[in-house]
Amino acid sequence: MTERKNPGSARYSVYPPTPEFDRLEYARQILRTEANALQEVADRLGDTFLQAVDLIFTCPGRVCVTGTGKSADVGQKISGTLNSTGTRAYVLDVTRAVHGDLGMVAPQDVVLALSHSGESEELLRLLPSLKQLALGIIAITSNGQSSLARLADIAIVLGPIQEACPLGLAPSTSTTVMLALGDALAFVLSRMRNFGQDDFARFHPAGSLGRRLMKVEQIMRRGEQLRLARASDTVRQVFASCARKGRRTGAVILLDDTGKLAGIFTDSDLARLFEQKRDEALDRPISEVMTRQPITVPIGTRVWDAVQIMSQHRISELPVVDAEGRPLGLLDITDVLNWMPTESTALQATLSQAA
Repeated sequence: MTERKNPGSARYSVYPPTPEFDRLEYARQILRTEANALQEVADRLGDTFLQAVDLIFTCPGRVCVTGTGKSADVGQKISGTLNSTGTRAYVLDVTRAVHGDLGMVAPQDVVLALSHSGESEELLRLLPSLKQLALGIIAITSNGQSSLARLADIAIVLGPIQEACPLGLAPSTSTTVMLALGDALAFVLSRMRNFGQDDFARFHPAGSLGRRLMKVEQIMRRGEQLRLARASDTVRQVFASCARKGRRTGAVILLDDTGKLAGIFTDSDLARLFEQKRDEALDRPISEVMTRQPITVPIGTRVWDAVQIMSQHRISELPVVDAEGRPLGLLDITDVLNWMPTESTALQATLSQAA
């Protein structure tokens, strides 16, 4: 026996020395074992999966996801995926359920019960009450002859699964398969509900996903933050009258006589007039030196798409217009850079160069 310090712990463990082995190949073997199991379960999937989908789809209530041990952990993830893709769900802790939390189960709810063996004592003790309280019970188990499979209204049977654990004991392959099957349920239901990006965005207002799904009106400058002027005014008149409080944008949005976007003139354009010693242009209509038909995006465009356009065309300001071509706002590069997800460093660099 060899005494070695357990990494990450102040305690010592005593266990026999491990013979040398190819750790990388062993890791690949584990992944292949789990991948093969997914393929096998996919091939076994049949009518009970469709029955489960139909029951959940027509359910007027929510999906009550429950299980014990690692299955309970898997249930947390399945519930989260269902909620974020258009199917309302919640998790019922088995231990808490028998002490009053069964009160959260409504007659319109469908129970999704998870158990690899199908013989979890705590879960089986709960089933009679769930059958009385809920609309129906769907089981996900590897054992089609188990108590859970027999007591459930619908049983999705995964079939025999070889755990990747070398002892064949620790849940590994079975939890991977159960997670993947939960994804399959959620995404089939999502497609049946015609759940789209706009729906997804409502449930993901924060984080990287939220930023990718935001629309331009959520971060664009508008109202008093815009510098608006008539295209018929002179350059000097435009810059004398376009002072604004607060955040200052580097572009003037120019309007025609009907209030539609006629062009755009930036601080960089003004600097070029001075560099080229074109002082006479200052007292000429700004329409002669503005950018006509500038690149724009319609209201409702996703910020991520607008950022891609700014990056592609290397521009620092992007007007946002309505269906008639009237300017409603402006995306300024400084605001976009503050909004950009930290993982988009390459796009940030491109936008910074455009600035």
